[in-house]
Amino acid sequence: MAGPAFRAAAVRVRTPATSANLGPGFDALGLALGLYDDVVVRVADSGLHIDIAGEGSETLPRDESHLLVRSLRTAFDLLGGQPRGLEIVCANRIPHGRGLGSSSAAICAGIVAARAVTIGGEARLDDAALLELATEIEGHPDNVAACLLGGFTLSWMESGAARAIRMEPADSIVPVVFVPGKPVLTETARGLLPRTVPHVDAAANAGRAALLVEALTRRPELLLPATEDRLHQEYRAPAMPESAALVERLRADGIPAVISGAGPTVMALVDAASADKVEALAGADWAANRLNLDVQGASVLPLAPSSDM
Repeated sequence: MAGPAFRAAAVRVRTPATSANLGPGFDALGLALGLYDDVVVRVADSGLHIDIAGEGSETLPRDESHLLVRSLRTAFDLLGGQPRGLEIVCANRIPHGRGLGSSSAAICAGIVAARAVTIGGEARLDDAALLELATEIEGHPDNVAACLLGGFTLSWMESGAARAIRMEPADSIVPVVFVPGKPVLTETARGLLPRTVPHVDAAANAGRAALLVEALTRRPELLLPATEDRLHQEYRAPAMPESAALVERLRADGIPAVISGAGPTVMALVDAASADKVEALAGADWAANRLNLDVQGASVLPLAPSSDM
């Protein structure tokens, strides 16, 4: 394969926040949310320069160790070779370490930008290859599938390769997320999970996950029973007791609420008529945000003035 040629113009990529698991769909179900990171990437003559605004601007590295840069580099290797230099500008809005898919957004932004800035990139790295690459970097496909495809996704591994299907979530569903001030590491949350679970709990989750597909796409009135989980939320509660208590309180009031991803963010799936009321329930310790559903997934957008980033 001949080495790649790169576009002289910068490319802008927008990636959505995501919520995985959604209660019973552990490591399989994901939902794309209307909260976005924007990245602009330009091939330069030499070096690496990174500007970061917003979430993580004071803590993220500005060198080759940045997850976005590592994802760009991995994709460029598959596309045939590295550019001489890179200039990257990040406008981050997705909170880090809160279970809203910030790492998946960075990974997907990197690989989509690498493909977009490479002439003939789509022929060298198609959409199925993007999903496989993002999964390889992230370690599991649930968040990256939703980030790449948008909407409501079901993902799985087949013969070592990531697969996903996209479904259209019901228009009436309004996600409300409650974001706490402190993060919880995904590794910490995963470390609390037992190696085995009771057969009755596994059977219950299988049924609820199947019901959740129907509830999220066609019958939102079933979301409360459909979001019941027995596989992960209770086991992770010691790492996020306030989140577990909020989920319990919301569900006791008839509100379909779950831990978003590995937490500690709590997400409620409601309708427009009740979203404002639900948003006000959490209290001062939480940043409550009413979001739209994202149906586009990771997108290459026209360059915009910096104020629109």
